[in-house]
Amino acid sequence: MGRADGTGRLVSADGADDSGTGILHVDMDAFYAAVEVLDDPTLAGKPIIIGAPDGRSVVSSASYEARRYGVRSAMPVSQAIRLCPHALIVPPHFDRYRAVSVQVMEIFRSFTPLVEQLSIDEAFLDVRGARRLWGSPGRIAQLIRARVKDEAGITCSVGVAATKHVAKMASTISKPDGMLVVPGHRTLEFLGARPVRAMWGVGPKAAEVLEGRGIRTIADLRDTPLPVLARALGQASAHRLHALARGEDAREVETTRVEKSISHEETFHTDVSDVELLRAELLRLADRVAVRLRRGGVEAGGVAIKVRFADFATITRSQALAEPTALGQRIGEVARELLGSVELRQAVRLIGVRAERLREAGSSALALWDEDADWKRVEGTLDDAVSRFGDGAVTRAAFLGRAERHPEVPRTPRPPEDSD
Repeated sequence: MGRADGTGRLVSADGADDSGTGILHVDMDAFYAAVEVLDDPTLAGKPIIIGAPDGRSVVSSASYEARRYGVRSAMPVSQAIRLCPHALIVPPHFDRYRAVSVQVMEIFRSFTPLVEQLSIDEAFLDVRGARRLWGSPGRIAQLIRARVKDEAGITCSVGVAATKHVAKMASTISKPDGMLVVPGHRTLEFLGARPVRAMWGVGPKAAEVLEGRGIRTIADLRDTPLPVLARALGQASAHRLHALARGEDAREVETTRVEKSISHEETFHTDVSDVELLRAELLRLADRVAVRLRRGGVEAGGVAIKVRFADFATITRSQALAEPTALGQRIGEVARELLGSVELRQAVRLIGVRAERLREAGSSALALWDEDADWKRVEGTLDDAVSRFGDGAVTRAAFLGRAERHPEVPRTPRPPEDSD
């Protein structure tokens, strides 16, 4: 299966037993930071923090050299600098990251059409049908790692297993720049000693609940009666986790996978107390989210907002929509309503808008808003301008001169942090 190599990783040797496998999880290593090093080799081997240099933004990604000091994605840059004061702060270049991501995904698809992209830097591959052309799953994983390094100039880690859940766990354990193969007949052995926190889908709160009941390893969870788990986690989560702990995961690689959500958020240069400014920013963020929805051919069935206060306390509010939409006007209206339900007890540091419950565009026959046709024409014109001239080519009149009137607001809202 694998062995420790002195770096904290667990990796497999060449030619490791890969019987009963066929699912790969491939994850780029410190993706944003790796692309920055690719473009500027003088950064190699140095602690790098990807984020705005003002200290008020959050870390989008960090090199492994910075992570050794405790720097993590989504951490405030100011905190990251305190942990690693000699780190280099590099502003993010999201268009460049997307371009490299496209290149990497094309490499994956050259081995199999069954590719499920989870995020900008990771994907599942079903290679069971690619054996005749490329060899066993373990061999394919080695070929993919080599091509990503040779053609894209970055490294990746690969988990090879019988199921998606185990493959994802294996890739995480093999990081960075490693490969771990878990043969089908050793799945339970592999899972048993792992902490419940390592399970895909177990967050900090669920882990705390489980550990509070003495359930610390996946073997502990597997041996716990379902009724006990259900009382702790609820019926749905209990059944799902109990099955995963037994190595049961029937999920297929979904080649037409739709993103579960699309979001944009921003950290203000200085904390904001002006409610009207917050409302305006929600509408601007909603427009950016809507552009991405329409590009992806999907609509939102729900809207959520995130508000982070000056003391870093964070709250979210969400609302289901009676009719799915890909219009920024509609998303912005709901986001502003949600803001009205929030007690703004202190100044706001960060605000975000998320479109969720996504579905293919046109899947609903409802038409509850008569004026939607007008907004579709307006926002369609916006899409045309963006495709020809780039983001920011067209904006609402209310946003003109905004940078001069409100220097506390960043010019460009950012997408979420690097997933690695």
